[in-house]
Amino acid sequence: MHSSNKDYYPPMHTAEHILNQTMVRMFNINRSVTNHIERKKSKCDYHFYSDISEKEIRDIENQVNEIINQDLNVTEEWWTYSEATDTFDLSNIPEEKDKKIRVVRVGNYDTCPCIGPHVEKTSQIGTFRITSYTYSNNVLRIRFKLP
Repeated sequence: MHSSNKDYYPPMHTAEHILNQTMVRMFNINRSVTNHIERKKSKCDYHFYSDISEKEIRDIENQVNEIINQDLNVTEEWWTYSEATDTFDLSNIPEEKDKKIRVVRVGNYDTCPCIGPHVEKTSQIGTFRITSYTYSNNVLRIRFKLP
């Protein structure tokens, strides 16, 4: 479901979950279609319907930081494939009926299948900052950093 980069950085990876859920809630769109998550900087691409304003970008950034500052617990659960199929789009995961799917939960804010490592509490992420964004061909790219 996520970047194939094995050099995972738990705070950035957890921030990506919060950003994705924020985009879903604020704009009624799907999670990022592609992403590249690294320690120094990361980016997420979204299918989007129009260009976005600087105010909307700051609203996204503020909402992500508000969730981070709530010091939510980040936990993992193991779901059966059929349980996960009822809740999530598993089109990127090979279908194995007996396979357990790891689901990461960020408090009550986000729940998503994921293979990467995460922080234990959102307060360990630090301040989320959107560094730039572009909109082209119905794709909104958001680039972001952590301290």
